[in-house]
Amino acid sequence: MSSFKVTGGVELKGSIEPQGAKNEALQIVASSVLVQKLKIINCPNILDIRNLLIILENGGAKINWDIEIINGSQKNILHIDTTNLNSEYFKSGEYLNLSEKLRGSLMLIGPLLSRFGVAYIPSVGGDKIGKRPIDTHINGFLMCGAKLLKDKNNNDYLELKEEHITLNKEIILNEPSVTGSANIIMCLTKNINHRKNITLYNAACETYISQLISLLNKVGMEINGGGSNLLKINGNIKSDFESKDYVEHNVLPDFIEVASFISLAMATKSEIIIKNAGVSNLGMTLSMFEKLGCKFEINGDDIKVLKQDSYEIQKMYDGSMTTIYSAPWPMTSPDVISVGIVAALQCAGNVLFHEKMYEARMFFVDKLVAMKGSIVLCDPHRVVVSGNNWRSRLSARNMTSPDIRAGIALLIAALGAEGESTIDNIEQIDRGYENIEQRLALLGAKIIRI
Repeated sequence: MSSFKVTGGVELKGSIEPQGAKNEALQIVASSVLVQKLKIINCPNILDIRNLLIILENGGAKINWDIEIINGSQKNILHIDTTNLNSEYFKSGEYLNLSEKLRGSLMLIGPLLSRFGVAYIPSVGGDKIGKRPIDTHINGFLMCGAKLLKDKNNNDYLELKEEHITLNKEIILNEPSVTGSANIIMCLTKNINHRKNITLYNAACETYISQLISLLNKVGMEINGGGSNLLKINGNIKSDFESKDYVEHNVLPDFIEVASFISLAMATKSEIIIKNAGVSNLGMTLSMFEKLGCKFEINGDDIKVLKQDSYEIQKMYDGSMTTIYSAPWPMTSPDVISVGIVAALQCAGNVLFHEKMYEARMFFVDKLVAMKGSIVLCDPHRVVVSGNNWRSRLSARNMTSPDIRAGIALLIAALGAEGESTIDNIEQIDRGYENIEQRLALLGAKIIRI
């Protein structure tokens, strides 16, 4: 198990570019089961992606990483060829065991069900941030016409036969799950000529889904309504794409990294320029930091986070404490709440953070309290932060990263603290952030991997 040794209290300066979006890339990698020959531009080379690729490669996929300079920026290029994928591997004990280490493996169920008519349901891993049921996925597959069965070893699997395939159907998801929406969309690409007139209600609106739709439309699907919660799905993937050149897909910048870099600038009282930030695809992300008193300059697709002597938290119109809460896209994503809390620690004023989705997401704040951050944990979903307004810095501590988003928040807090901190279990951070210590070092951050 690796650790970061972090020397905090250093002002940072310079520019940094966000990686490709992790959550989008996981869906696009999974879609290679359907597209078969796929070139993914700006794919983050992170642990979660590599673990998903191991599963595909063991199942017969050909994987190749490369680097290209595009518009002056270095981009990761991932080629995936699943033409000779072995359906039997995805029934094996090895597949189920590997899938347990990665929640992203859940994204393979829809594509496998569509391509092979059978998909096993692994006990997926991922962050321990509360209940993360997969009922939306399973119920959606059943509405597509799949049957839920057990094999002789008592393993759950889904079977989708052509005579059971849903046609002219309305499918209503029980929640606007991003991964659930993506999985159901990919399941609906079953390669038969008469697949048409499927209406998907309560779909997720995230850019991740719009990007997946864009890719599938390139290869013969007709999916309308991306960016809304109502999708109209017709057509099927063209079989002639199997023999053609690689289909290209460009992954958007990761808005969660953009939020992390803004929080970093605030926590270290620094000026940082975020290059190629994907400004038009940030939703309400910047709004959260504006409520915390952060000021920006936007120049094209670049964001300059201005250095400020103080950050004053806005109040409600009636003078009461402002609330920042997570909500479905384009509102504030639950994945940026953790870095928002860290950013608020040195602001002037009070703010309530309400994370509505995961009941264990807030359980990292005890580490911030130990660093002398003024935080009250109201309940599993809500915390109140009383900003210190730079009267003193946070105190360095030895900490353990509990999950991806809390991990990057603790790293930011350590960079803003006085003294030397150690963060253990940084594999959690590696799951979502590529070479983070090397990239932040270009801003002047002092981080050593040990």
